[in-house]
Amino acid sequence: MLSPQLQQTIKNCFKQFKQEIPNFVTRREQNYMVAQTAKILAGEYDRTRRIGVIEAGTGTGKSLAYCLGAIPVALSQGKKLCISTATVALQEQLLNKDLPLFRQYSRLEFDFAVVKGRQRYICASKLELVADAQSSDDNALWHQAPSKDDLTLVKKLWQAWLDKEWDGERDSWPTPISPLLWAQIQCDKFTCNKQLSAHRQCPFHKAREVIDKLDVLIVNHSLLLADLELGGGKILPEPADMFYVIDEAHHLPEKTRDFSSAFSSLQATIDWLKKMDLLGKKISSTLNSQQLISPLMSLSDHCNELSSDLTLVSQWLNANSQLFANDDMRHRFEHGVLPDSLLALIENNAISSKAALKQLNKVHQIILEAYKDGLISPWKIEAVLSDIGNNLNRMENQQKLWHMLKRQDSKHGAPTVRWVELTDRERGEYLIHAAPLDIGYFLEDKLWSQAQGVILCSATVTALNSFDHFRRSVGLQTNDGTQYVRLNSPFNFKDNAKLIIPALQIEPSNDKFTEELIKRLPALVDNKQANLVLFSSYRQMNQVAKALRDRHQLSLLVQGEASRNALLTLHKDKCDNQQRSILFGTSSFSEGLDLPGKYLTNLVITKLPFAVPTSPIEQALAEYVKSKNGNPFMTLTVPDASRKLIQSCGRLLRNEQDSGTITILDRRLVTKRYGQSLLDSLPPYDLTIEH
Repeated sequence: MLSPQLQQTIKNCFKQFKQEIPNFVTRREQNYMVAQTAKILAGEYDRTRRIGVIEAGTGTGKSLAYCLGAIPVALSQGKKLCISTATVALQEQLLNKDLPLFRQYSRLEFDFAVVKGRQRYICASKLELVADAQSSDDNALWHQAPSKDDLTLVKKLWQAWLDKEWDGERDSWPTPISPLLWAQIQCDKFTCNKQLSAHRQCPFHKAREVIDKLDVLIVNHSLLLADLELGGGKILPEPADMFYVIDEAHHLPEKTRDFSSAFSSLQATIDWLKKMDLLGKKISSTLNSQQLISPLMSLSDHCNELSSDLTLVSQWLNANSQLFANDDMRHRFEHGVLPDSLLALIENNAISSKAALKQLNKVHQIILEAYKDGLISPWKIEAVLSDIGNNLNRMENQQKLWHMLKRQDSKHGAPTVRWVELTDRERGEYLIHAAPLDIGYFLEDKLWSQAQGVILCSATVTALNSFDHFRRSVGLQTNDGTQYVRLNSPFNFKDNAKLIIPALQIEPSNDKFTEELIKRLPALVDNKQANLVLFSSYRQMNQVAKALRDRHQLSLLVQGEASRNALLTLHKDKCDNQQRSILFGTSSFSEGLDLPGKYLTNLVITKLPFAVPTSPIEQALAEYVKSKNGNPFMTLTVPDASRKLIQSCGRLLRNEQDSGTITILDRRLVTKRYGQSLLDSLPPYDLTIEH
C-alpha cells in the first residue's frame, strides 16, 4: 500500500519538477499515470498480482511518469527497478536524458546504468589470443579467413584495451566491428568464466559487479527474456527482488516468440558434426587425462548417431520434394502435426542431441576442474575453451530445436509452428524451424507470477479501442488482477491535424493501384516542404519512386538507397534550407521516426497496413483461430492494422505545437465495414472524406 510518507515523497518530487524544470508543462494524463503506476506497484489494487498495462498517448510524458511512479516505490521497499525497452534509441534517451533529469530534480539518491548482455563485451583473453595469432600471421583460430581490415583492427582493439583507452564494449568503439571479427572475441558463458583467474577482469564480469550497486537497470527486451529463460536471477537480479517497467510493450509478444524459437540447417550441421573428432583430438592433446577418455568417446559416438539421424531426415525431405514445389520452397506442417514417419526420425535426433550435449558439458567441466587443479596452463586453456564454447552453443541449439519439434502439444493450447525451407536445391540444404504460437505461458510462468510488480506501457497497446488483443498475446487472463489504464494524448488533434481520405476510384487490391499512386502523389506533395510517404511494400515504393523520377523529375529520398540516418540527415538539411523534401519509407519508418515541427507537415499513407499472412507463424495463427471457429481477419488482421495505422499517423504530431495534414489513399476506410472501426480508433483529427 502507498504509505502517507511515500505519497508525500512523490508529491514533493512533482512539486520540484514544476518549480525547477524549465518550461515544464503539467499534464493531467501524466499526473494520472504517475498515480496509477505507484498504486499498482504498491499493491493498492491487488497485493499478490501487481501488474498494470498502460497506454499513454504521444506527448503524455510516459518516461517521466513511470519513473516518478515506480522509482520512489522501489526505493522505499528496497527493490530494484528494471526498465526494459525494445529500441536502442529509448535506452539512450533514458540513460542520457530522462533519468539524469529525474535524479537532478527529484533529489532522490539512486544509481542507474544500461545493462547489456555478454555478447556486447569482449573476452579479454580471446582478444589477446587472436591478437597474438595475428602477430604471428597464424589465422587458424579464425572460423573463416579474416580480411586485412579485421587483422588491422584486432591489433588496435588489443592495444586500446591494454592502454585502458577502451572499456571493451562493442558499442563504445568509434567504428563498426565486423560480425566475423566480433564473433572471435566476444564474451560467452562457456569460455569467459569468472572461475578462471585470467577472466576476472574481463569487462563483462566487471560490468556485472556494478549491477549490485544499481537501483535502476536499463535493459532491452532480449536481455530480459534471456534472464527469464534461465529462470531469472542469472543475468539480472531475481524477479522477486525487482519491479519491472516494460516500455514499448507492444513489441514484447513478437520478441518473446523470436526468442523462444529455434532453427538449424541440416547439411551445415552434418558437416559440423564431422569435425567433432578433431575437437576431441585437440582436447586430448591439450590435457592428457584419463577422465576425458570416456566422455570424449561417448561424445564421438553420439555425434555420429546425430549425424546419421540428420541424414535420414534429409533423405525423408528429399523423398517428399513435392512439399517444396511452391514459390517459397517452404512447407509448414498443418496444425503443427508431423507425419509419423518423420516424427520417429526427429525423436531420434532429440535423444542423440541431448546425449551429445551431456557429454560435451562433461568435457567442459573436466577442463575447468583441471585448470583449477593446476593441471593445465592458462595459455593452453583459452584456445580449447573457445572451441568447446562454440560447439556447446551449437549443440544447445540442436537440443532445443529437436525437443520443440518432437514434444506433444497440449490439446487445450495453441500448437507449435513447425516448418521446413529448401534453401539450396543443388546441395539439398534444408532449414528446419520450430516456434511457439502461444508465448503467454512462458511470460506467466517466468515473469507475471514471479515479479514483485510489472508495468507494461506503450503509446499503442490497444487495438480497435480494446486491450483484448494485447492481453491475449502476452498471456494475461481476464479478471486476473491486472489493471488496464488508457490515457489519451494531450495534443489538440482537432485543430492541429487534418485527416483527408481522397475520392479515389481504385482500391489497393486492384492491379492498377500503383499507377493511381503515381498519378496522385505529385499533387499531394506539390508546394509542401516536409513530406513523408509511407508504403506497405518495398516493391511498390520502388516502382512509384522510379516513375515519379522519370515522369516528373521529382527529387526523392527513398528508404534503402542510403542508411536511415543518412536519409533523415538529408531530409532535415533540405527542410532547414527551405527546400522541398520528399521522404519515401515502408513500415519501419512508421514507428520510432521522430520528425518534429517543420521536419514533417505532410504525411501520406498509401495503403492500410494489413499484414499479409505469408510467414509460417502468421499462417499458423490464422489456422488456429479458424480451428476455434473464429475469423482470422477480424480477430488478428484488423486489430493489428489498427495499431499500425495509429503508429503511422502518429508520425505527424510529435509535440503540442506541431501541425499538418495526413492523407490516407485507401478507400477501404469508407467502403468496408471494418473501415469505421479503424477510423474510430484514431485520434480525433479534423476528418474530411471526399466524395
